Amino acid sequence: MRTDKVDFTGVQSTMLVTLYLRALDSADPEPILGDRFAAEAVRRIDYDWAKLDKPHIRRSRTAGSLRPKLFDDWTADFLRHNPEATVLQLACGLDTRAFRLTLPTGVHWFDVDLPDVIELRRMLYSENENYHMIAASVTEQAWLDGIPAGKPVLIIAEGLLMYLPEHEVRQLLHRLTEHFPRGELIFDGFLPWVPKLTQLTKKVLGRRYAYPPYLTGIRDGSDIERWNPRLRCRERIAILDRIGETKLGRNPVLRMARRFDRFRNTLCLFRADYEPRSSSS
Repeated sequence: MRTDKVDFTGVQSTMLVTLYLRALDSADPEPILGDRFAAEAVRRIDYDWAKLDKPHIRRSRTAGSLRPKLFDDWTADFLRHNPEATVLQLACGLDTRAFRLTLPTGVHWFDVDLPDVIELRRMLYSENENYHMIAASVTEQAWLDGIPAGKPVLIIAEGLLMYLPEHEVRQLLHRLTEHFPRGELIFDGFLPWVPKLTQLTKKVLGRRYAYPPYLTGIRDGSDIERWNPRLRCRERIAILDRIGETKLGRNPVLRMARRFDRFRNTLCLFRADYEPRSSSS
């Protein structure tokens, strides 16, 4: 069954791009992610996919598959150690992680996004006793109050925090770590020069720059701990390093870029955790 006509704009339009890239990867003889659910969603969503069938977008397929694959790996690792856990995926878009992974029976998964996004998701996917969709802005408080807080939590913020101003990032992380006593946060972020560049580009090009600019950058793990002192950064992965391990790694421009931290660390994935407050806190 086909969905209604879809034509998102702004930040929401980016989820169509990432979905399309995952669908392209799934058609590859040697896929990185192999997301068959993405390919099925592309077939069912009534959207002019020719808009995205552009060389500069197709060239992003490797990065667009590696990033969710790394998030999948971290998620699977967390659930191996916490089979009775809560997973909270913020600004989930059209991601299918809850279906790609084999979830322990004790896991309760919540995908959160704006009402029109969740409306589309409900045309594509079904809820059950362990999988739930929440229609709300992640920066609001009310939706969070309805989620039980007794279990360890994995908070997934893929492609989200860079679109929020820093004060909203701080507020969001504070609400999450106050609601859930202990858990992990995994997210991605660009070096600060990237948001500055996108803001300048948007200012110069206006409507010709189709996507919203990034608002917040991150230098390294110390920024996470500055945003929220309860968080401790455990791991950082530079996407460019992982691309370098693929067949694209032979590209001389890519090899040169990886020699300079300013480019090598342009986009990184971060993994942080936190524990319950001590009684003396």
